[in-house]
Amino acid sequence: MQHVNSWRDVAAATGAADRAAAEEGVRRAYRTAGLAEPERIVWAPSPRAAVEIVEKLADAGRSVREEVRTRPWAEERRRMYDELGPAGWSALWSATGAQLWETTAALAERIRSGVVADLAPRPEDEGAVRLVLLDAVLGQHDAAWLAAFDGRGDRLTGLAEVARNAGWWWPYERAVVISERPGVLHRDEAGRLDHGEGPALAYGDGFALYAWRGMPVPAAFLAELAVLTPRRIREEENAELRRVMLEYYGYDRYLTESGAQPVHRDETGILWRIALDGDEDVVMVEVVNSTPEPDGTHRTYWLRVPPATRTAKDGVAWTFGLDGTAYAPVRQT
Repeated sequence: MQHVNSWRDVAAATGAADRAAAEEGVRRAYRTAGLAEPERIVWAPSPRAAVEIVEKLADAGRSVREEVRTRPWAEERRRMYDELGPAGWSALWSATGAQLWETTAALAERIRSGVVADLAPRPEDEGAVRLVLLDAVLGQHDAAWLAAFDGRGDRLTGLAEVARNAGWWWPYERAVVISERPGVLHRDEAGRLDHGEGPALAYGDGFALYAWRGMPVPAAFLAELAVLTPRRIREEENAELRRVMLEYYGYDRYLTESGAQPVHRDETGILWRIALDGDEDVVMVEVVNSTPEPDGTHRTYWLRVPPATRTAKDGVAWTFGLDGTAYAPVRQT
């Protein structure tokens, strides 16, 4: 569905919000919920800054998230479920919201975690920050469920307009706080935050998240990747960070430069093993493509295999979903 792609773009949108359009969406959402329009709308450069503003808001009244977002969504879902039936609703969700849910939900959770980490350095402070985050409407990161209702009524139009034009927002009786969208977003092919040369997600005020293939990493860690050595990799005590180092550095390069010795070789290739303290061994099979390249050379490939692999043949067989005893290719290609 074309509109699913448009909502995918909304979820990944970066750059300055369209403030006028977002504010009109807020007012419409309030009117649709039967509420008086908010007396004031305050903009924040990031979700982190928005939480700080909310914590200091005076005379804002109670949160109206229930009326503005939760109740309309639940009632529209019930209407569509009754109209389409269980199978119809399931098919609609599979074709729309389910296409976006995993990546947008994961991104929203990473933002929450980043806000808590920045604003609650002590465990005893986390509760207050999380309570404020519970009042947030996720704007562009509500794209998954908004996609499911797109074109099926106008009750959620206000919420959709805010989502298309801004980031997270906090609705209260007399005041609303709205966050700008991020200025930078880098993700891998699986939709995970991923960037080796700076923040994977960054807002205009400096609030940023650093990640490598979805795994959170410290900012200083990324700066070190460009000057890695086998010794530095071996000395890293954090097993997850060491795994990132190996992926970035390259397993084949690490084996070559660390003076590693093969543990087994046969007609299929060479088996290598990297022993890592506090983590499972990294085991790889080195194989040579028997088909020559245009220049006459033969390309070498490195295949990562399970740690329990004991022979090169077992490793190659595993990549084909076979047991070593059953692997007997007629010819190599």
